[in-house]
Amino acid sequence: MTEITNFRGETTSQLDSDKSEESVKALIQRVGDRVRKTRERRGISRRVLSEMSGVSPRYLAQLETGAGNISIGLLQRIAVALDHRIEWFVGEEDPWTSEALRVAELFRVSSAETQRSVLQILEPQPTKAMRAGRICLVGLRGAGKSTLGAMVGEALGIPFVELNDEIETQSGMPVSEVMALYGQEGYRKLEAQAVSRVIAMHDEMVLAVAGGIVAEPETYATLLSHFHTVWVRAAPEEHMARVRAQGDERPMAGNPEAMEQLRSILASREALYSKALDHMDTSGQSKNASAAHLIDIIRNRLGDG
Repeated sequence: MTEITNFRGETTSQLDSDKSEESVKALIQRVGDRVRKTRERRGISRRVLSEMSGVSPRYLAQLETGAGNISIGLLQRIAVALDHRIEWFVGEEDPWTSEALRVAELFRVSSAETQRSVLQILEPQPTKAMRAGRICLVGLRGAGKSTLGAMVGEALGIPFVELNDEIETQSGMPVSEVMALYGQEGYRKLEAQAVSRVIAMHDEMVLAVAGGIVAEPETYATLLSHFHTVWVRAAPEEHMARVRAQGDERPMAGNPEAMEQLRSILASREALYSKALDHMDTSGQSKNASAAHLIDIIRNRLGDG
């Protein structure tokens, strides 16, 4: 490649290098400014953000002043703690003046009913056609998703699928090993791929997903648009009792605050779970009664579209 020297004696490679360095500095400054403004708008001190994200106060201070070259992993932690997508901090568009980003943020924090109305206007094909005959059961572990999903699938003559089984088939290892080897980020990537695969393979099915999938915006949006979603819920005490009845004592082992933590998780995810098209409470209900209720919901939903 031929280099050209300008009147100051600078070659094209030197100029390109300078531009690249300036671009990096601008990105670091932009990310720092946006993190600081977002934190201040939410009324969160740097110390509190540090505790929420696991990023040290000193590192946060360097980041916010444009002096810290933060890793993607740490920035993702901060984004989660501030309840924003990581792209919001690094994109070239100003998030406070961009109409597209403003609309995206308004959609994200709007009610489930409002979101459904917006999607009905914007979606290129009818919602009923996109969802076909697919049912997805969401909710925290212990609500009865797996038990009811298997019963309903058999009663209606359609496949019942546990998404974690799909992930294990795809990865060739148990979910516990996936988490140990690849961490939460790796598991979520496989989870998203598994959702896309079952959509491509089944027009009719009952799918049970892990409780935390609702915290992954893109994957959850895919579920909401391609499945008739049902939030299966129960009282916190029943959630815990059912998990223990399955032989899993981990939630209570050496953790006297386990029940309080469970209540906190339920409360924090309630707004996300409530985006499901239908809700059903299995508290105090027999398996047969809950299955019959779920079948009625499915038949009404598929009949109405």
